[in-house]
Amino acid sequence: MKVNWRRLLISLLIVFLAGFIGSYFTYPGIQSWYAGLNKPAIAPPNWLFAPVWSALYVLMAFSFYFVWNKSKVNNKVLVNECMTLFIIQLVLNSLWSIIFFGLHNISLALVEILVLWSFLFLTIVKFYKIDKKSAYLLIPYILWVSFAALLNYSFMAVN
Repeated sequence: MKVNWRRLLISLLIVFLAGFIGSYFTYPGIQSWYAGLNKPAIAPPNWLFAPVWSALYVLMAFSFYFVWNKSKVNNKVLVNECMTLFIIQLVLNSLWSIIFFGLHNISLALVEILVLWSFLFLTIVKFYKIDKKSAYLLIPYILWVSFAALLNYSFMAVN
């Protein structure tokens, strides 16, 4: 398979832009508001989040790239639908950080992350129809979002 470097770079930029937007709201909140919250027992150390999200963003970008490359050989309508779902869940990913860390609204963040999980699940199902490896690359992401939803609920319970 020939690498389309332009598409790969765009895929990486799109995903990491979403990550940057989320981190713009996350990092200031971690040192101030978040530091004052009661932490549930399942809360991982703060240092763990950056490497986990970085790895997930790489997997997400490659997943998106592989589906995008299938637009040449697959149903363009289905590929466009997949790409739209991916972008929606990516926006929801960034939005969670804005709600949780920026607005300090733990309850709304829980509702939002459940919506994110739903769109991510739909994205995986649709990706599977086009390119199985693209769907598989998103499995660690949905597992992490599942944990994040549980963690969000736990923060709501103890604060």
